[in-house]
Amino acid sequence: MSLRIAINGYGRIGRCFLRALQESPLRGKVSVVAINEPADIESMAYLTRFDSTHGRFPGTVEVRGEEMLIDGQVVRVTHAVTPQGVDWRALQIDLLIEASGRYTTRAELQAFLDAGCPRLLLSHPGHGAGDVDRTIVFGSNHESLVGDERIVSAASCTTNAIVPVLTILDAAFGIDHALMTTLHSVMNDQPPIDGYHHADLRRTRSAMQSIIPVATGLARGVARLLPQLADRVEAKSIRVPVTNVSAIDLVATLARPTTVAGINACLQQAVAASFPGQLAYTAEAHASVDFNHSAYSAIIDASQTRMSGPQLANLLIWFDNEWGFANRMLELAAFWGSRLTRC
Repeated sequence: MSLRIAINGYGRIGRCFLRALQESPLRGKVSVVAINEPADIESMAYLTRFDSTHGRFPGTVEVRGEEMLIDGQVVRVTHAVTPQGVDWRALQIDLLIEASGRYTTRAELQAFLDAGCPRLLLSHPGHGAGDVDRTIVFGSNHESLVGDERIVSAASCTTNAIVPVLTILDAAFGIDHALMTTLHSVMNDQPPIDGYHHADLRRTRSAMQSIIPVATGLARGVARLLPQLADRVEAKSIRVPVTNVSAIDLVATLARPTTVAGINACLQQAVAASFPGQLAYTAEAHASVDFNHSAYSAIIDASQTRMSGPQLANLLIWFDNEWGFANRMLELAAFWGSRLTRC
């Protein structure tokens, strides 16, 4: 029997989750049976069929009343604007993907549970560590799930990209301090032209005309998952005018001396041995567009590894911030479901 999943919020990650399932070997083990999204169903179906970033949907999408038929499979559609507006219990779901990003505190998320939702997987971090039962980066700490959790966060796309790389470096060389600069593609909290769009004044500026610094919680997210690095990592984020694929420029002071060749050899070996399917390694001459629709959490670009002296390292890590993260959420949902069957 497949894991029955509903999606709340059918934006970039919600739609990528459905598309990732369509292309995944997990199809048949996981099924999306319901979507809650305020937009009208005709628009939802259209944006499922056609995507400017990831192309045409690799299947059929039809509308029948307030149902979408995905390759003939019925997906019930609701348009509630509050957690209480859906009878989650009647949908008989095992898990809700909360992909709207609107709910981050325990009290806000509890509203879904009170409305009959059995458990939540968030596409974003909780506001604080106590707001979720566990934060999981699939491939790093997913084995810690036991099955009795009610609210789990899949962290963020940037956390999923950087945590495995930091784990490898810290184990091999030790990390004294690290600074991460995310070069992130534009997001829908930015306007195409200047407008009264956000409390952060920088985000009132045209997304496609400027490189724009924005706030990030990446350092906090890393510290939650790698507590040994708490107070030793910092981060900043800069939005760049591309529609998809991002990169992290990592600068780390290592505890033990090494070389460019030593770092690259260590990363290449660890990628194959410890993170198959989550990390990739390349030494080819790439541009960001080469990683569009890449299902990896991160791709280490060995051609850009640099050292200043024996202990100051600089790495470049690419990631498709939509598709890679959606695939990790899908794998995490399936793994969590397998834990449920043993409880």
